[in-house]
Amino acid sequence: MEFFRIRKTIPFMRHALILNAISLVTFLAAVFFIATKGFHLSIEFTGGTVMEVNYQQAAELDKVREQVGTLGYSDFQVQNFGTSRDVMIRLPNVAGKTSTEQSNEVIGALKAADPTVELRRVEYVGPQVGKELAHDGLLALLFVVVGIVIYLGFRFEWKFAVAGVIANLHDVVIILGFFAFFQWEFSLPVLAAVLAVLGYSVNESVVIMDRIRENFRKQRKATVREVIDSAITATISRTIITHGSTQMMVISMLLFGGPTLHYFALALTIGIWFGIYSSVFVAAALAMWLGVKREDLVKGPRKDSDVLPAATATSRRRG
Repeated sequence: MEFFRIRKTIPFMRHALILNAISLVTFLAAVFFIATKGFHLSIEFTGGTVMEVNYQQAAELDKVREQVGTLGYSDFQVQNFGTSRDVMIRLPNVAGKTSTEQSNEVIGALKAADPTVELRRVEYVGPQVGKELAHDGLLALLFVVVGIVIYLGFRFEWKFAVAGVIANLHDVVIILGFFAFFQWEFSLPVLAAVLAVLGYSVNESVVIMDRIRENFRKQRKATVREVIDSAITATISRTIITHGSTQMMVISMLLFGGPTLHYFALALTIGIWFGIYSSVFVAAALAMWLGVKREDLVKGPRKDSDVLPAATATSRRRG
């Protein structure tokens, strides 16, 4: 399906060197912020107190957040779970206060506004659990990267596999750099968004690589640069449809999903836009710099000269 078709090939690779230099600077800046500023980790990773409360009517989460905020908490989470009347509150560790003291303080503030609210459960989440989650998240990221390398290596060629993985890691590091620089809260939903971006970016890279391989078969006299430019130009309409529809859904989560989905949608938004950029100007350009050529992707037809000697030898034996 296409909204439009561009008749004239756009010379994307003409500016590949400059754009790759910008990518490298952006990548190094992201790594610098990650190393120096670190992440503002959520309660899932640092530990804290988890409370479950129940209201007689549908809970107004904004008012609950205001009531908890008046107690001096800044890094806390309030969200529905199960039904609209059930609310989960996550509180960070506070020096000098036990989990019981924190829960009593919060439920007191909630009851002052609504005496019918009921405390259902209080649980302390230790930092050890957070370390396990971080460890498992890094393992998941590693397995995804290894899987992408194997998949691209079998489907295409090692140069495309290397280029695709570098482009995907470029997207991940950029997302993490944003979260480190602005000190946005890094939670499990954000980690899920990062993993989703990996799969999303590799899908776009595969589409372009597939078209490059197809163009190598069709455009026998074209240079590698011309083949890549024509492949990217031919997929622009598809890119706009796919990423545009996805971004509309993500924007709706960003605007109307509330604080629970805010950073998840924000990470996806960054990943979608940088995924488009990296698929075109990082993955394709890196494959070109690595020296990908027609022989890497398309096996040439067998020449008649390779068959004639054998046929001649057979006829001689028969003679």
